[in-house]
Amino acid sequence: MPRRREIPKRDILADPLYQSPLVSKFINCVMHDGKRSTAERILYESFDIIKEKTGDDPVKTFKKAIDNVKPSLEVKSRSNYQVPVEVNPNRRLSLSIRWLVGYARARGDGKTMQEKLANEFMDAANLRGGAVKKREDTHRMAEANKAFAHYRW
Repeated sequence: MPRRREIPKRDILADPLYQSPLVSKFINCVMHDGKRSTAERILYESFDIIKEKTGDDPVKTFKKAIDNVKPSLEVKSRSNYQVPVEVNPNRRLSLSIRWLVGYARARGDGKTMQEKLANEFMDAANLRGGAVKKREDTHRMAEANKAFAHYRW
């Protein structure tokens, strides 16, 4: 948190194939060691798998999955208490993307990352999967600690 001035947010350019800044942001989170073309290939091929399996628009499934994973509450530590707080919209998006990528990498059902990512997107769009469970656990933790909400500052 800077003391002198507010740091401006950088604009993320839309990706070339779907013209969506959300897809571009997701590619940035999938990317390892600066290999953007590999990350793009992984995401676009997972979109092809989704289109093949569902016959629906893959970007629509992708956006629905991200919306289903976004947490609205989380807990923060304040002097030995877990205090429930509302989540900033930018943090909501980054948490949902991080959880989707992390749980897709941890999946054991697909052989390739493309299959794992496609399966995680479809599960999240249908309110199943590891990322949705993580969001529910976060909300449950915030509900359980609602008594400490007055420690918020």
